Amino acid sequence: MTREQDLYAPVKALFERAGYIVKGEVGAADLVACRDGDDPVVVELKLGLSLKLYHQAVARLSATPQVYLAVPRPRGPRARRVLAENRTLCRRLGLGLLTVRPDGKVDVICEPGPYAPRRNARAGTALKSAFDRLRGDPNDGGATRHGLVTGYRQDALVCAAHLAETGPARGRDVVKATGVAMATRIMRDNHYGWFSRVETGVYALTEAGQAGLVHWAGSWEDA
Repeated sequence: MTREQDLYAPVKALFERAGYIVKGEVGAADLVACRDGDDPVVVELKLGLSLKLYHQAVARLSATPQVYLAVPRPRGPRARRVLAENRTLCRRLGLGLLTVRPDGKVDVICEPGPYAPRRNARAGTALKSAFDRLRGDPNDGGATRHGLVTGYRQDALVCAAHLAETGPARGRDVVKATGVAMATRIMRDNHYGWFSRVETGVYALTEAGQAGLVHWAGSWEDA
């Protein structure tokens, strides 16, 4: 579909089958459908999802709670994700979402109406835990994921700094000296290549670990 008008006939047919009378370009709306006893339905027709389209649809909510977006059905490897993300956004805003296939079939992705999302308690707990684990504020907001200082990386740096000062040490001694409860596991798993096991339960700092301390200098200290 290359024109917004190509969406009109399939969407009009969808509402006509439900008993609505449908007219195009009514006021500022692309499509309006009316049925006795019901609020008018407004559909904004566009060739792609955009912030401007959401702005238009939200503005229509001042006239009726029955507002839909209608776009060609997304295609390609990201199509499912695009639909899922926009379905969630539409539901949060109280909008409906329709997609039109090349053969004219219209899929109702979600209906307009109030939506009360269920809180994910586990996600909230994980977010608070990640916040509490970070020492200070080592990252600039908006930075890319690559190279971010995480609580795990800070704990590894604390362990590395201790080994740089004392030399090889037992895991339990590193735990006691640094307060990093997961010190033994961090050194054993060695995700960054900073540690080497010199004997059972005893770990030393590698050259990569020395370099890591230089590269991330100061990023594990409390603010």
